[in-house]
Amino acid sequence: MNFDLNEEHDIIRKAVRDFAEREIKPLAHELDEKEEFSIDLTRKMGEMGLFGMFIPEKYGGQATDYLSYIIAVEEMARVDGSHAATLAAHNSLGVGPLYMFGTEEQKMKYLPGLCTGEQLWAFGLTEPDAGSDSRGSKTFAKDKGSNWEINGSKIFITNGSSEMCSGVTVQAVTAINGEEKEFSTFIVEKGTPGWSSKAMHGKLMWRASDTAEMFFDTCCIPKDSLLGERGMGSKIMLKTLDSGRLSIAAMGLGLAQGAYEMALQYSKERKQFGKPIAKFQSISFKLADMATKIELARNLLYKACWLKDNGKPFAKEAAMSKLYCSEIAKEVADEAVQIHGGYGLMKEYPVERFYRDQRLLQIGEGTSEIQRLVISRYLLNE
Repeated sequence: MNFDLNEEHDIIRKAVRDFAEREIKPLAHELDEKEEFSIDLTRKMGEMGLFGMFIPEKYGGQATDYLSYIIAVEEMARVDGSHAATLAAHNSLGVGPLYMFGTEEQKMKYLPGLCTGEQLWAFGLTEPDAGSDSRGSKTFAKDKGSNWEINGSKIFITNGSSEMCSGVTVQAVTAINGEEKEFSTFIVEKGTPGWSSKAMHGKLMWRASDTAEMFFDTCCIPKDSLLGERGMGSKIMLKTLDSGRLSIAAMGLGLAQGAYEMALQYSKERKQFGKPIAKFQSISFKLADMATKIELARNLLYKACWLKDNGKPFAKEAAMSKLYCSEIAKEVADEAVQIHGGYGLMKEYPVERFYRDQRLLQIGEGTSEIQRLVISRYLLNE
Protein backbone atom coordinates (compact mmCIF):
# COMPACT_ATOMS: atom_id res chain seq x y z
CA MET A 1 0.00 0.00 0.00
CA ASN A 2 1.00 3.59 -0.57
CA PHE A 3 0.56 5.33 2.79
CA ASP A 4 0.65 8.81 1.27
CA LEU A 5 -2.73 10.47 0.88
CA ASN A 6 -3.20 12.31 -2.39
CA GLU A 7 -3.79 16.04 -2.75
CA GLU A 8 -7.58 15.60 -2.94
CA HIS A 9 -7.61 13.79 0.41
CA ASP A 10 -5.59 16.56 2.02
CA ILE A 11 -7.88 19.24 0.60
CA ILE A 12 -11.00 17.44 1.86
CA ARG A 13 -9.49 16.96 5.33
CA LYS A 14 -8.58 20.63 5.64
CA ALA A 15 -11.92 21.86 4.28
CA VAL A 16 -14.02 19.68 6.60
CA ARG A 17 -11.82 20.42 9.61
CA ASP A 18 -12.09 24.16 9.00
CA PHE A 19 -15.87 23.89 8.56
CA ALA A 20 -16.31 21.82 11.71
CA GLU A 21 -14.15 24.16 13.78
CA ARG A 22 -15.81 27.30 12.43
CA GLU A 23 -19.49 26.32 12.11
CA ILE A 24 -20.16 23.36 14.40
CA LYS A 25 -17.79 23.66 17.35
CA PRO A 26 -19.26 26.97 18.65
CA LEU A 27 -22.78 25.48 18.70
CA ALA A 28 -22.09 21.85 19.67
CA HIS A 29 -22.54 22.29 23.42
CA GLU A 30 -25.77 24.28 23.12
CA LEU A 31 -27.32 21.87 20.60
CA ASP A 32 -26.34 18.92 22.80
CA GLU A 33 -27.91 20.52 25.87
CA LYS A 34 -31.14 21.31 24.03
CA GLU A 35 -31.25 17.98 22.14
CA GLU A 36 -31.72 20.09 19.03
CA PHE A 37 -31.15 18.87 15.48
CA SER A 38 -29.82 21.75 13.38
CA ILE A 39 -31.38 22.01 9.93
CA ASP A 40 -29.18 25.00 9.18
CA LEU A 41 -25.90 23.19 9.86
CA THR A 42 -27.09 20.13 7.97
CA ARG A 43 -27.85 22.22 4.91
CA LYS A 44 -24.45 23.85 5.19
CA MET A 45 -22.88 20.38 5.15
CA GLY A 46 -24.82 19.74 1.98
CA GLU A 47 -23.62 22.98 0.43
CA MET A 48 -20.07 21.79 1.06
CA GLY A 49 -20.78 18.69 -1.00
CA LEU A 50 -20.58 16.28 1.94
CA PHE A 51 -23.72 14.36 0.99
CA GLY A 52 -23.43 11.82 -1.80
CA MET A 53 -19.65 12.23 -1.89
CA PHE A 54 -18.96 8.82 -3.45
CA ILE A 55 -21.98 8.95 -5.77
CA PRO A 56 -21.23 9.52 -9.51
CA GLU A 57 -21.79 13.00 -10.90
CA LYS A 58 -24.61 11.81 -13.17
CA TYR A 59 -26.72 11.28 -10.03
CA GLY A 60 -25.66 14.55 -8.40
CA GLY A 61 -22.75 13.25 -6.34
CA GLN A 62 -19.13 14.35 -6.00
CA ALA A 63 -17.63 11.13 -7.45
CA THR A 64 -14.91 10.90 -4.78
CA ASP A 65 -13.38 7.65 -3.60
CA TYR A 66 -14.71 6.11 -0.39
CA LEU A 67 -11.64 7.10 1.60
CA SER A 68 -12.41 10.78 0.93
CA TYR A 69 -15.85 10.32 2.45
CA ILE A 70 -14.39 8.45 5.44
CA ILE A 71 -11.93 11.29 6.04
CA ALA A 72 -14.85 13.73 6.04
CA VAL A 73 -16.68 11.68 8.69
CA GLU A 74 -13.49 11.39 10.73
CA GLU A 75 -12.93 15.14 10.73
CA MET A 76 -16.55 15.84 11.62
CA ALA A 77 -16.39 13.39 14.55
CA ARG A 78 -13.18 15.06 15.75
CA VAL A 79 -15.41 18.03 16.67
CA ASP A 80 -18.90 16.59 17.25
CA GLY A 81 -20.42 13.11 17.14
CA SER A 82 -23.98 14.25 16.45
CA HIS A 83 -23.18 15.93 13.14
CA ALA A 84 -20.84 13.13 12.17
CA ALA A 85 -23.77 10.74 12.75
CA THR A 86 -26.04 12.79 10.49
CA LEU A 87 -23.39 12.74 7.76
CA ALA A 88 -22.51 9.05 8.13
CA ALA A 89 -26.06 7.71 8.36
CA HIS A 90 -27.28 9.67 5.35
CA ASN A 91 -24.37 8.65 3.14
CA SER A 92 -23.65 5.04 4.01
CA LEU A 93 -27.11 3.86 5.15
CA GLY A 94 -29.37 6.30 3.34
CA VAL A 95 -27.84 6.97 -0.06
CA GLY A 96 -25.73 3.79 -0.16
CA PRO A 97 -28.40 1.12 -0.74
CA LEU A 98 -30.31 3.30 -3.21
CA TYR A 99 -27.16 3.61 -5.30
CA MET A 100 -26.00 0.02 -4.94
CA PHE A 101 -29.33 -1.74 -5.50
CA GLY A 102 -31.72 0.76 -7.06
CA THR A 103 -32.90 0.61 -10.65
CA GLU A 104 -31.75 3.37 -12.98
CA GLU A 105 -35.17 4.99 -12.63
CA GLN A 106 -34.97 4.87 -8.83
CA LYS A 107 -31.47 6.33 -8.82
CA MET A 108 -32.44 9.21 -11.09
CA LYS A 109 -35.56 9.89 -9.04
CA TYR A 110 -34.04 9.96 -5.56
CA LEU A 111 -30.27 10.46 -5.60
CA PRO A 112 -29.96 14.00 -7.04
CA GLY A 113 -32.09 15.51 -4.27
CA LEU A 114 -30.29 13.49 -1.61
CA CYS A 115 -26.87 14.76 -2.70
CA THR A 116 -27.70 18.43 -2.10
CA GLY A 117 -28.29 18.48 1.65
CA GLU A 118 -31.87 19.64 1.22
CA GLN A 119 -33.18 16.14 1.94
CA LEU A 120 -32.14 13.24 4.18
CA TRP A 121 -32.85 9.52 3.84
CA ALA A 122 -33.18 6.92 6.60
CA PHE A 123 -32.38 3.21 6.96
CA GLY A 124 -35.17 1.18 8.54
CA LEU A 125 -33.75 -2.05 9.91
CA THR A 126 -33.78 -2.09 13.73
CA GLU A 127 -37.03 -2.94 15.54
CA PRO A 128 -37.97 -3.09 19.23
CA ASP A 129 -37.42 -6.87 19.23
CA ALA A 130 -34.88 -7.09 16.39
CA GLY A 131 -31.47 -5.55 17.02
CA SER A 132 -28.43 -7.78 16.59
CA ASP A 133 -30.84 -10.45 15.34
CA SER A 134 -31.97 -8.58 12.24
CA ARG A 135 -33.84 -11.67 11.06
CA GLY A 136 -36.13 -11.24 14.03
CA SER A 137 -37.91 -8.44 12.15
CA LYS A 138 -41.69 -8.51 12.43
CA THR A 139 -42.55 -5.64 10.08
CA PHE A 140 -44.53 -7.30 7.28
CA ALA A 141 -45.14 -6.27 3.67
CA LYS A 142 -48.08 -7.96 1.97
CA ASP A 143 -48.40 -8.16 -1.81
CA LYS A 144 -51.82 -6.70 -2.57
CA GLY A 145 -51.54 -7.07 -6.33
CA SER A 146 -51.42 -3.42 -7.35
CA ASN A 147 -49.32 -2.35 -4.36
CA TRP A 148 -47.56 -3.41 -1.17
CA GLU A 149 -49.07 -2.96 2.28
CA ILE A 150 -46.62 -2.51 5.17
CA ASN A 151 -47.43 -2.95 8.85
CA GLY A 152 -44.93 -2.76 11.70
CA SER A 153 -42.46 -0.41 13.36
CA LYS A 154 -38.79 0.56 13.49
CA ILE A 155 -36.72 2.14 16.25
CA PHE A 156 -33.41 4.02 16.71
CA ILE A 157 -33.53 5.30 13.13
CA THR A 158 -31.09 8.15 12.45
CA ASN A 159 -32.38 11.03 10.29
CA GLY A 160 -35.91 9.64 10.45
CA SER A 161 -38.15 12.32 11.97
CA SER A 162 -36.97 15.82 11.02
CA GLU A 163 -38.63 17.82 8.28
CA MET A 164 -35.57 17.09 6.14
CA CYS A 165 -36.32 13.35 6.03
CA SER A 166 -37.76 12.55 2.60
CA GLY A 167 -37.98 8.79 2.93
CA VAL A 168 -36.69 5.52 4.33
CA THR A 169 -35.46 2.16 3.08
CA VAL A 170 -37.37 -0.50 5.02
CA GLN A 171 -36.66 -4.18 5.53
CA ALA A 172 -39.87 -6.19 5.84
CA VAL A 173 -40.94 -9.82 5.90
CA THR A 174 -42.66 -10.71 2.62
CA ALA A 175 -43.32 -14.41 3.23
CA ILE A 176 -43.06 -17.00 6.00
CA ASN A 177 -42.44 -20.66 5.19
CA GLY A 178 -42.40 -22.62 8.43
CA GLU A 179 -39.61 -21.12 10.48
CA GLU A 180 -38.03 -19.45 7.45
CA LYS A 181 -38.73 -15.81 6.67
CA GLU A 182 -38.37 -14.11 3.31
CA PHE A 183 -37.11 -10.51 3.58
CA SER A 184 -37.37 -7.74 1.01
CA THR A 185 -36.50 -4.04 1.05
CA PHE A 186 -38.78 -1.17 0.10
CA ILE A 187 -38.54 2.52 -0.62
CA VAL A 188 -41.10 4.47 1.40
CA GLU A 189 -41.47 8.19 0.67
CA LYS A 190 -42.34 10.76 3.29
CA GLY A 191 -46.02 11.64 3.22
CA THR A 192 -47.12 8.12 2.35
CA PRO A 193 -50.42 7.49 4.18
CA GLY A 194 -49.96 5.07 7.05
CA TRP A 195 -46.33 6.02 7.76
CA SER A 196 -45.55 8.21 10.78
CA SER A 197 -42.46 8.94 12.84
CA LYS A 198 -41.56 10.71 16.06
CA ALA A 199 -38.27 11.94 17.49
CA MET A 200 -36.67 10.08 20.38
CA HIS A 201 -35.36 12.21 23.25
CA GLY A 202 -33.55 11.59 26.50
CA LYS A 203 -30.49 10.10 24.79
CA LEU A 204 -27.13 9.74 26.49
CA MET A 205 -25.27 10.52 23.28
CA TRP A 206 -25.63 12.12 19.83
CA ARG A 207 -28.20 14.42 21.42
CA ALA A 208 -28.09 16.85 18.48
CA SER A 209 -28.75 14.16 15.89
CA ASP A 210 -32.23 13.11 14.77
CA THR A 211 -33.18 9.67 16.12
CA ALA A 212 -36.67 8.36 15.39
CA GLU A 213 -39.28 5.72 15.95
CA MET A 214 -41.25 4.82 12.82
CA PHE A 215 -44.71 3.29 12.53
CA PHE A 216 -46.34 1.65 9.51
CA ASP A 217 -50.09 1.17 9.79
CA THR A 218 -51.62 -0.17 6.58
CA CYS A 219 -48.98 1.80 4.70
CA CYS A 220 -49.57 1.26 0.99
CA ILE A 221 -46.71 1.84 -1.47
CA PRO A 222 -46.49 1.29 -5.26
CA LYS A 223 -45.25 -2.01 -6.68
CA ASP A 224 -42.13 -0.33 -8.07
CA SER A 225 -41.08 0.67 -4.55
CA LEU A 226 -39.32 -2.67 -4.15
CA LEU A 227 -35.55 -2.08 -3.83
CA GLY A 228 -33.61 -4.89 -5.45
CA GLU A 229 -35.17 -8.30 -5.98
CA ARG A 230 -37.86 -9.78 -3.79
CA GLY A 231 -36.34 -12.05 -1.15
CA MET A 232 -32.95 -10.30 -1.23
CA GLY A 233 -33.76 -7.84 1.54
CA SER A 234 -31.56 -9.33 4.25
CA LYS A 235 -28.56 -9.53 1.93
CA ILE A 236 -29.12 -5.93 0.80
CA MET A 237 -29.27 -4.64 4.36
CA LEU A 238 -26.24 -6.62 5.51
CA LYS A 239 -24.24 -5.57 2.44
CA THR A 240 -25.12 -1.97 3.26
CA LEU A 241 -23.86 -2.48 6.81
CA ASP A 242 -20.45 -3.61 5.51
CA SER A 243 -19.85 -0.11 4.17
CA GLY A 244 -21.65 1.46 7.12
CA ARG A 245 -19.16 -0.13 9.49
CA LEU A 246 -16.43 1.93 7.88
CA SER A 247 -18.42 5.06 8.75
CA ILE A 248 -18.79 4.06 12.40
CA ALA A 249 -15.07 3.25 12.47
CA ALA A 250 -14.36 6.73 11.12
CA MET A 251 -16.53 8.21 13.87
CA GLY A 252 -14.56 6.27 16.47
CA LEU A 253 -11.26 7.35 14.98
CA GLY A 254 -12.28 11.01 14.77
CA LEU A 255 -13.70 11.03 18.29
CA ALA A 256 -10.50 9.47 19.65
CA GLN A 257 -8.41 12.06 17.81
CA GLY A 258 -10.46 14.91 19.22
CA ALA A 259 -10.38 13.55 22.78
CA TYR A 260 -6.65 12.95 22.57
CA GLU A 261 -6.00 16.51 21.37
CA MET A 262 -8.07 17.91 24.25
CA ALA A 263 -6.14 15.80 26.76
CA LEU A 264 -2.78 16.75 25.28
CA GLN A 265 -3.58 20.46 25.37
CA TYR A 266 -5.03 20.31 28.89
CA SER A 267 -2.03 18.35 30.20
CA LYS A 268 0.30 21.08 28.95
CA GLU A 269 -1.71 23.82 30.66
CA ARG A 270 -2.76 22.16 33.92
CA LYS A 271 -0.10 22.48 36.64
CA GLN A 272 0.30 20.39 39.78
CA PHE A 273 3.27 20.25 42.13
CA GLY A 274 4.75 23.20 40.29
CA LYS A 275 4.83 21.86 36.74
CA PRO A 276 2.50 20.88 33.85
CA ILE A 277 0.98 17.45 34.45
CA ALA A 278 2.22 16.41 30.98
CA LYS A 279 5.69 16.29 32.55
CA PHE A 280 4.66 13.47 34.86
CA GLN A 281 5.43 10.02 33.50
CA SER A 282 2.01 8.65 34.43
CA ILE A 283 0.36 11.24 32.17
CA SER A 284 2.91 11.21 29.35
CA PHE A 285 2.62 7.41 29.12
CA LYS A 286 -1.15 7.72 28.83
CA LEU A 287 -0.70 10.16 25.96
CA ALA A 288 1.80 7.85 24.28
CA ASP A 289 -0.62 4.92 24.46
CA MET A 290 -3.48 7.05 23.15
CA ALA A 291 -1.46 8.29 20.17
CA THR A 292 -0.30 4.76 19.36
CA LYS A 293 -3.83 3.35 19.40
CA ILE A 294 -5.08 6.15 17.15
CA GLU A 295 -2.28 5.52 14.66
CA LEU A 296 -3.07 1.80 14.54
CA ALA A 297 -6.79 2.51 14.14
CA ARG A 298 -6.20 4.94 11.27
CA ASN A 299 -3.98 2.51 9.39
CA LEU A 300 -6.48 -0.35 9.76
CA LEU A 301 -9.42 1.79 8.65
CA TYR A 302 -7.60 3.31 5.69
CA LYS A 303 -6.51 -0.15 4.56
CA ALA A 304 -10.14 -1.31 4.60
CA CYS A 305 -11.09 1.74 2.53
CA TRP A 306 -8.25 1.02 0.11
CA LEU A 307 -9.59 -2.50 -0.37
CA LYS A 308 -13.09 -1.18 -1.05
CA ASP A 309 -11.88 1.53 -3.43
CA ASN A 310 -9.86 -1.05 -5.37
CA GLY A 311 -12.72 -3.49 -5.75
CA LYS A 312 -11.29 -6.07 -3.35
CA PRO A 313 -13.15 -7.95 -0.60
CA PHE A 314 -13.28 -5.72 2.46
CA ALA A 315 -16.05 -7.03 4.73
CA LYS A 316 -13.69 -8.70 7.22
CA GLU A 317 -11.49 -5.61 7.44
CA ALA A 318 -14.58 -3.40 7.78
CA ALA A 319 -15.70 -5.44 10.79
CA MET A 320 -12.18 -5.29 12.24
CA SER A 321 -12.05 -1.53 11.73
CA LYS A 322 -15.45 -0.97 13.29
CA LEU A 323 -14.53 -3.13 16.28
CA TYR A 324 -11.12 -1.64 16.90
CA CYS A 325 -11.94 2.02 16.23
CA SER A 326 -15.02 1.94 18.45
CA GLU A 327 -13.10 0.20 21.23
CA ILE A 328 -10.16 2.63 21.14
CA ALA A 329 -12.65 5.53 21.10
CA LYS A 330 -13.87 4.20 24.45
CA GLU A 331 -10.36 3.79 25.82
CA VAL A 332 -9.04 7.14 24.61
CA ALA A 333 -12.12 9.08 25.76
CA ASP A 334 -11.87 7.44 29.17
CA GLU A 335 -8.20 8.35 29.55
CA ALA A 336 -8.91 11.88 28.29
CA VAL A 337 -11.45 12.34 31.09
CA GLN A 338 -8.95 10.90 33.58
CA ILE A 339 -6.31 13.41 32.49
CA HIS A 340 -8.81 16.25 32.92
CA GLY A 341 -9.59 14.99 36.43
CA GLY A 342 -12.67 16.55 38.02
CA TYR A 343 -13.00 19.06 35.19
CA GLY A 344 -13.51 16.18 32.76
CA LEU A 345 -16.81 15.49 34.50
CA MET A 346 -18.16 18.99 33.89
CA LYS A 347 -20.26 19.89 30.86
CA GLU A 348 -18.28 23.08 30.29
CA TYR A 349 -15.47 20.86 29.01
CA PRO A 350 -16.28 19.14 25.68
CA VAL A 351 -14.42 15.98 26.69
CA GLU A 352 -17.49 15.15 28.81
CA ARG A 353 -19.62 15.09 25.64
CA PHE A 354 -17.05 12.96 23.85
CA TYR A 355 -17.10 10.47 26.73
CA ARG A 356 -20.87 10.11 26.28
CA ASP A 357 -20.86 10.08 22.49
CA GLN A 358 -18.40 7.21 22.21
CA ARG A 359 -20.72 4.80 23.98
CA LEU A 360 -22.96 4.15 21.01
CA LEU A 361 -20.06 3.20 18.77
CA GLN A 362 -19.74 -0.24 20.39
CA ILE A 363 -23.47 -0.81 19.82
CA GLY A 364 -24.64 0.81 16.56
CA GLU A 365 -24.44 -1.02 13.22
CA GLY A 366 -23.45 -4.25 14.93
CA THR A 367 -22.27 -4.50 18.53
CA SER A 368 -18.65 -5.29 19.36
CA GLU A 369 -19.80 -8.81 20.16
CA ILE A 370 -21.39 -9.17 16.71
CA GLN A 371 -18.22 -7.80 15.05
CA ARG A 372 -16.17 -10.50 16.75
CA LEU A 373 -18.66 -13.08 15.53
CA VAL A 374 -18.41 -11.74 11.95
CA ILE A 375 -14.61 -11.66 12.06
CA SER A 376 -14.34 -15.18 13.50
CA ARG A 377 -16.57 -16.56 10.75
CA TYR A 378 -14.28 -15.10 8.08
CA LEU A 379 -11.25 -16.53 9.86
CA LEU A 380 -12.74 -20.01 10.14
CA ASN A 381 -13.74 -20.03 6.46
CA GLU A 382 -10.35 -18.89 5.13
